[in-house]
Amino acid sequence: MQANKYCARTIKEATAKVKNSLGPDAMIISTKRLRERDESDLFEISAVPGGADISNKISSPFSEVKAELVSIKEMIFLLNHSDSAIENLMMNPAALSLYAKLIREGVDDHYARNILERAGALKDSPHNHADNIGKKAIKELMRVIDVKDPFEAKDNKQIIAAFIGTTGVGKTTTIAKLAAQLMLKDRKKVGLISIDTYRIGAIEQLRTYANILGIPCFQAFKRKDLLFALRKMEGRDVVLIDTAGRSQYDMLRIEELKTMIADDLTISSHLLLSVGTTQSEMIKTAISFGPLKFQTYIFTKIDEAERFGSVINQIIKLRLPISYITAGQNVPEDIEQADKRKILKLLLNRN
Repeated sequence: MQANKYCARTIKEATAKVKNSLGPDAMIISTKRLRERDESDLFEISAVPGGADISNKISSPFSEVKAELVSIKEMIFLLNHSDSAIENLMMNPAALSLYAKLIREGVDDHYARNILERAGALKDSPHNHADNIGKKAIKELMRVIDVKDPFEAKDNKQIIAAFIGTTGVGKTTTIAKLAAQLMLKDRKKVGLISIDTYRIGAIEQLRTYANILGIPCFQAFKRKDLLFALRKMEGRDVVLIDTAGRSQYDMLRIEELKTMIADDLTISSHLLLSVGTTQSEMIKTAISFGPLKFQTYIFTKIDEAERFGSVINQIIKLRLPISYITAGQNVPEDIEQADKRKILKLLLNRN
């Protein structure tokens, strides 16, 4: 199909011409900056109608990450959410496509541009071909993402892990999934403890899972109860502790939890965050639970989230590794140990 070309003094004007001629679903296939005789610049956009059979993929070892053409509708969105840096991106369709994908998934504009800048995407260089931009940008994203296995055994020492977070984030279900996986896949001896004394039925739910798995489960109302339960669990490889959901604004309850699992106990904490939570609430939650010195993030309910960019924003803003990602209520299926490539696929290729 023959591409149509549109020229204007600014990107916005050229974009508007394409929209008026081909509609908001028209696809950009190339961009150029033209130098006039009077030394002024023109921007040229080559575009085709929406639905045209055009393919534009990044050819690289990261073949699962595909570049997409940017629609005029998306370009208008980007122009309304970015500053003059968009002009540099316009000169490189591969960078523009990747930038649009990141913004579309909810990655903060500043972080998205920073990733592309470190990948060299904003430099006007003849070596900035699509495959080079794709490879470098993926490497930058891989560098940003950190993962950790909290149950990696060291010297066969017992691992005690507490799961913390706000009400309804999925702590009890996540613990059940982990207990089943650690038993069935890793052949670990697992024990469960609940220190959730606020939610009606919390211990019954955990005990139901424990009975199905055939593992011990204790409830602790006070610190002395927790110490007793831990003594009973001395023969277990892994002990998982379920905690009550605390509002990120209820610092008194968070302090109570901190006292319960104080530093003198070798308990690692892991913060659960729902991907569907707003970015500001996610950051507030992490800051509020900071006194508990949690070691990893567990991102839950990805099946209920429209976008995945908040995960990248969170780990850039408050840098900590990701240990697990969960989706759905099925036990033990709907949980995966964090993997950089899988996280990238969720971010760049979910649709």
